[in-house]
Amino acid sequence: MRDVMTKSMARNVFYGGSLFFILIFIALAVQSHRYILSTSTNAATLTSSVVAGKRLWEEKACVNCHTILGEGAYFAPELGNVMTRWGVAGDPAAAADTLKGWMDAMPTGIAGRRQMPQFNLTDAEYRELADFLLWTNTIRTQSWPPNDAG
Repeated sequence: MRDVMTKSMARNVFYGGSLFFILIFIALAVQSHRYILSTSTNAATLTSSVVAGKRLWEEKACVNCHTILGEGAYFAPELGNVMTRWGVAGDPAAAADTLKGWMDAMPTGIAGRRQMPQFNLTDAEYRELADFLLWTNTIRTQSWPPNDAG
């Protein structure tokens, strides 16, 4: 006697297998979401200054030149861990001063050279942008992107 799979048996295998893998996918998506919220993102430290710095980051289109946590353009340096590289990760006042000094020192008007625009930020805006970069610096990225250069 030959073992033959009937159409209804094949259909049941297809639906059963599809359901099994859909459930696996949903379980992994839920687990990933919980992991990101509980261990990677430091949401408890989101302040109004950090949010304002993020808005400034978006308004000035910094991502058009810089990457942050590996996302964005590769024209200018990665900024996800810039505060650690500059050695000011624990000091918000020093972070804002260092950021202001660095941005103000960027040359402009030199043909053929990559140049950072002068945004003419206020001191409060420098603090907000620094707070956003300090907050970004605390996100657990599992060493991604691999960037140690200053």
